[in-house]
Amino acid sequence: MSSRAPDWADALSELAGRLAALMALALVALVFGLVVARYVLGIGSVAAQEAVLWLHAAIFLLGLAYALRHGAHVRVDVFSQRWSPRTRAWVEAGGGALLLLPLCLFIVAVSGDYVAASWSAREGSRDPGGLPGWYLLKALLPASAALLFLQGLAETARALRRATSRQDS
Repeated sequence: MSSRAPDWADALSELAGRLAALMALALVALVFGLVVARYVLGIGSVAAQEAVLWLHAAIFLLGLAYALRHGAHVRVDVFSQRWSPRTRAWVEAGGGALLLLPLCLFIVAVSGDYVAASWSAREGSRDPGGLPGWYLLKALLPASAALLFLQGLAETARALRRATSRQDS
């Protein structure tokens, strides 16, 4: 992996994370609007309720690589806190190479037909008044796995570099 590749992965993850942050603001505003509309005005909207689901899913899917980039993912620190930095780096590199990267490839592979079928049918909501274009949301499944793969590759390369460096930093 070239030394610039992690920078590209970081930039893509940052972009996805910022988009997810904007979506989180939109989600809060939408939920607030739905509560006011329902309990103050006595009206509701299936499309708006589905939009809440869409935003929630998109925030999660777009935020995966961003969370990995910033170390906000789940770790088992009860073990690793006692390890040396080099041992931690080896475990991170091994976990990335043996678990994270294959999982991402698996998600991309198995979601392909699912997403393709949704796109070919131009799948929309099954509920009257729901949102069209569910295929757009479903396309985030392999896209998020691909983003996570790229960031995982960058993080694995960094961990490998730390693990094999002469200094125990």
